[in-house]
Amino acid sequence: MDARERAEFVNAYTRLLITAWTSEEFKARLESDTRSALAEVGLELPADAQVRLVHVTPQPGAEASVDNQVALWEQGQDTGIYELHFTDTPQIDVSELSEGDLEQIAAGAFCCCSTPCCCCA
Repeated sequence: MDARERAEFVNAYTRLLITAWTSEEFKARLESDTRSALAEVGLELPADAQVRLVHVTPQPGAEASVDNQVALWEQGQDTGIYELHFTDTPQIDVSELSEGDLEQIAAGAFCCCSTPCCCCA
């Protein structure tokens, strides 16, 4: 995956997370009609691809890595089995946030993704 393809994937994956976190209807569709829900956020799959949604429970102190998800997507391109990991809610460790960070969150200007990405900057 070149840099442009990686950025497109990360942006679409981020849209997937944010949409699933903010819309119960989308989250239900993600479970019942996965392929259609993924296409809606820009994650197109080959017709014969299999998809595994993996609900992840973050461990305290563990950092999520978008690099892991990129590697899983690339593996899916090779094998035809795509594995997507996501948490049911955004993961923010508020114990490490400053007063300014908390103000940004309240104003809606803070990135709430469990994966760092260019679209949240």
